[in-house]
Amino acid sequence: MSILPLSVYSSSHREAPLISGDPTADGTDLYAFVSPDAPETTTLIANYLPFQNPPGGPNFYSFDDNVLYDINIDNNGDAVPDITYQYKFTTTTQNPKTFLYNTGPIKSLDDPTWNVRQTYSLTKITAAGSTVLGTDIPTPPSNVGPTSTPNYEQLQAQAVKTIGNVKTFAGQSDDPFFADLGGIFDLLSIRKVPGNAGEGKDGLKGFNVQSLALQVPTTELTSDGSRPSDPKSPAAVIGVWTTSSRRSTTVLGAGTATGSGDFVQVSRLGAPLVNEVVVPLGAKDIWNGSKPVDDAQFANGVTNPELGKLLNALYKIKVPPQGDFGTPEQRDDLIAIFLTGIPELTMPANVKPSEQLRLNLAVPLTETPNRLGVLAKDTQGYPNGRRLADDVVDISEQAVAGAAYAMFHPDFVADPLATQLGDGVDSNDKDFRTGFPYLALPNDGFSTTLAPDGSGNNDGQNNSRKNASTAQIIGTALVALIVGAVLASILKRRSVTTINR
Repeated sequence: MSILPLSVYSSSHREAPLISGDPTADGTDLYAFVSPDAPETTTLIANYLPFQNPPGGPNFYSFDDNVLYDINIDNNGDAVPDITYQYKFTTTTQNPKTFLYNTGPIKSLDDPTWNVRQTYSLTKITAAGSTVLGTDIPTPPSNVGPTSTPNYEQLQAQAVKTIGNVKTFAGQSDDPFFADLGGIFDLLSIRKVPGNAGEGKDGLKGFNVQSLALQVPTTELTSDGSRPSDPKSPAAVIGVWTTSSRRSTTVLGAGTATGSGDFVQVSRLGAPLVNEVVVPLGAKDIWNGSKPVDDAQFANGVTNPELGKLLNALYKIKVPPQGDFGTPEQRDDLIAIFLTGIPELTMPANVKPSEQLRLNLAVPLTETPNRLGVLAKDTQGYPNGRRLADDVVDISEQAVAGAAYAMFHPDFVADPLATQLGDGVDSNDKDFRTGFPYLALPNDGFSTTLAPDGSGNNDGQNNSRKNASTAQIIGTALVALIVGAVLASILKRRSVTTINR
């Protein structure tokens, strides 16, 4: 037996040293937007467990029973959560004597052939106390393949539950984040300069994640219980971030791992890419264990970003002056985007600077969304919340290069390249759905292969095997077994003849 103390410091796609070794607690992305098909509600989505290779059995991917997953809402700008929705999972194995995840096709969430199942409880936490909204809420199985999960969309639909006035889903989905990760982390290499001409390689294509999705009446989230219609209303802006926590100590025994002690935060995520490309390496684990109210310690990474220096050094882009927090050169535009909110859009009254994903709930829905969000005058998009299709990589690169600097310094003229920067990946490889939970269905393990360069290929779209019936697949397997047996018999006879000679 051994005892492992858990450091108080330990998100987004393996971007910090400690959390890269704890994938089930690793928050990858957070989304917050007014529901397009139900505008009286707000949708919040938090993703975990990155880079799931769909064929990864027999122990397929799931949430961690030993982790608390929280979605936090600050509705008055003080950098302290006023509402928390907490997910806690429980895994059960129906038949421990088989290695199989399922012993036959899974046609419903109560199908006896589904061996390893996971349910969860959902709790709402406020200053007034905790309210359990639901228990034993089912998750769908992993998308194993057309034989094991023949109608996966139906299985996922069965896992969308309405509890009171809240709609919830927890389960696997296609990773909605799209980015040329290979280029970004190879010293910000742009495959075709300036980057908005395509030709990027989506490093997330073909991979899945675990998703938590909530659709809540907007009146449940605002400070005064209203559904604001005026974007300047004091109740219009909320801030959102997601965290995961583990017990402070894990005791390992013979085939067991038992947690004890207080829960300790190990992952934190609000706006995208902050811990990945804003927070320096030596502070990444500290960030994951920190709270928004203490974000002053990270301010210099925002006001004097390393990314700006890289853009200037590699591509000779004339970025705005930048310097440490409190100096005349501090980046006021980036302070607004990441720490305070944008004036008259996402800045709450009496805001305490802190990193959160801020959303103005009163901005009207647009019929012509633009992937570049606010930078393209689409004030419904990032950094006003974040929709699934918002191109946060291009937005972030252009913002750091000075695309929004003139909002605070009208005499500044941005470098012409600043508004053309990008990674060449402009959308997800799979279409998002029009209804809750909006995410694309996960890639299945039979049809999906991941190429050596990390790109995903859904062979099933061009492979007749995907459309084969269960009987055809079983029949093919039986033929293969018979042929194999015949060949084995022939080889055995030849071997005996040789020995006799």
